Amino acid sequence: MKTHFYILLILISNLCFSQNEETHFESKEISVSKWIDGTLLIPSETENTKLAIIIAGSGPTDRNGNQNFLKNNSLKKLAEGLTKNGIATFRYDKRIVKQIKQGKVDKNIVFDDFINDASDVLNYFKSQNQFSQIYVIGHSQGSLVGMVASKDKADGFISLAGAGQNIGDVIIEQVNKTAPALKEDTERVINLFKKGKTTNDYPLALASMFNPEIQTFMINWMSYNPKEIIKELNFPILIVNGTKDLQVSVNEAEILKEANNKATLTIIENMNHVLFEIEGDDLENSKSYNESFRSISRKLIYSITNFIKS
Repeated sequence: MKTHFYILLILISNLCFSQNEETHFESKEISVSKWIDGTLLIPSETENTKLAIIIAGSGPTDRNGNQNFLKNNSLKKLAEGLTKNGIATFRYDKRIVKQIKQGKVDKNIVFDDFINDASDVLNYFKSQNQFSQIYVIGHSQGSLVGMVASKDKADGFISLAGAGQNIGDVIIEQVNKTAPALKEDTERVINLFKKGKTTNDYPLALASMFNPEIQTFMINWMSYNPKEIIKELNFPILIVNGTKDLQVSVNEAEILKEANNKATLTIIENMNHVLFEIEGDDLENSKSYNESFRSISRKLIYSITNFIKS
């Protein structure tokens, strides 16, 4: 799971309306708030349509699941796949995307801003009374964001490659796997963050996660425990993970399932973090993050479609 400073979400301007005859859905640009722009896809000739709101993961990720040097269109493909199956979808750029374009990046952003953005999106569509039910799909970091925002507002929740542990514990686990010599220092810094304390004493190799500019963000993020939050959700829940996810292990999905035994757990063989099914090794897996020609997992589309429509 990436943990850069640029980890943001929100909503903005109502632009155009079009219909794609080949794919049988309408596309509309929606402005939800000052920061959040998104794309609404509405299936044609469908009554009592349900809506799925898709929340992106960490980093400066746009509505399509892309970052500056990583283009895979994973979330766009997810949205279109669901809409072709009769489910309306709304996906939006994280607020950092617009800020970068404007050259006005807010370095004081905190994790709660993401939750507030997602909550604004939910409130917007609830006020429209356009859809019979509203589901939230949170990918990676977006899983925790959606988990918190959807409580008492959504009709169902889908965690897609979401962590079950506190993000601090996830970081410790990942560092132990990739750079075990840094584990002790990492644990020390994480424990300070969990207590709400900042520090200038951290491994320079982990500056992307621990530098002073993002410590307030990380402290706020670590104040949330996914397995405690998911216990409080009283609507249908689907937890999905892939066996070739290099960033979020299947164990994280199992932790979420254990925390809420009413949830449905679906493990997709060979699916990776950007929702592609990988037959080869880790090199092929990593390269796929920037391979937009790939199709996302059909099993994923089927699982989510079946869950929302059932």
